[in-house]
Amino acid sequence: MKKYSVAVVGVGAVGCEMLRVLRQRKFPIKNLRVFARSSRNITVDGITYHVKQISPGGFRGIDIALFAGTEGEKGAAVTYANEAIIRGAIVIDNGADFRMNKDVPLVVPEINPKDIKKHKGVIANPNCSTIQMVVALWPIYKKAGIKRIIISSYQAASGAGRGAVRQLIDELRFLSKSNYQDLKIKQKYQKALPQQLAFNVFPQIGVFGELDYTSEEWKTVRETHKIMHDDKIKISATTVRVPIRTGHGEAIYIETAKRITPDAVREIFEKAPGIKVIDNPKESSYPAPIDAEGKDEVFVGRIRKDPFVKNGLWMWVVSDNLRKGAALNAIQIAELLIKK
Repeated sequence: MKKYSVAVVGVGAVGCEMLRVLRQRKFPIKNLRVFARSSRNITVDGITYHVKQISPGGFRGIDIALFAGTEGEKGAAVTYANEAIIRGAIVIDNGADFRMNKDVPLVVPEINPKDIKKHKGVIANPNCSTIQMVVALWPIYKKAGIKRIIISSYQAASGAGRGAVRQLIDELRFLSKSNYQDLKIKQKYQKALPQQLAFNVFPQIGVFGELDYTSEEWKTVRETHKIMHDDKIKISATTVRVPIRTGHGEAIYIETAKRITPDAVREIFEKAPGIKVIDNPKESSYPAPIDAEGKDEVFVGRIRKDPFVKNGLWMWVVSDNLRKGAALNAIQIAELLIKK
């Protein structure tokens, strides 16, 4: 088997997950380089990796460069993607900087694998909440068409990076010491999120923009249109930050073009790649973020029809946002590249 020189750029939550997934999936690596702003050693699952300070010359000889990216910020790929490309690498970027560029394919391997052929050096990884939604909806789209999507996402702290997870843990510790007498934290502390997260939820992920929707909500719309090659689907989103560490939940409502029953949807899901159905209401059996953490699948449950709209369906979708929502999807793209 041919082996490849791989670079991982960034050692935050997603970068470390990329290192974990590369090892778990036995990606054929000849040489691995890990880059960040400063050199140091890190340990992931008991394995020590030497991190080098990123520089243009560091990409010499690299075949595939995986950029971990940071949502809401200009990622390292803005500065270094072209440096990697001119030295012969193909860039797979988890950040948001290139996703809507018409020359950059936006890929979910279960949906649009052929789009990678269009790359000109960069392939973009979609947003975490978009990935799990389209994985669940694509099999239905192929069978019955989808006219409308309404989604409310309940997104974990880790989707905003390590700083948001630290904020949640610090808030929980503070409230524990105060015996929960005052659930609102009044003292000042370093915050990665715009609101207190412990014992709270708030409907803002990203910045507010057009029509008072957030940037995260518009990502759901525009990325779905691009991945599914259908900009006629009417999509409306509300994104909510919730006080859990990892795992995004989504309440998704769809209106299909053709009528399809919940039982037919379950049957389609059972045969679809990357999806696992957990749907037994009588036993209170449905997906939960805590059960999805560390797993690769997109989990679907609570599949039910709208009692008032002929072609309306509800479902509940959960996935590990650091794995299928980021690291795993990026490495699945890399696997497609070497297969082709």
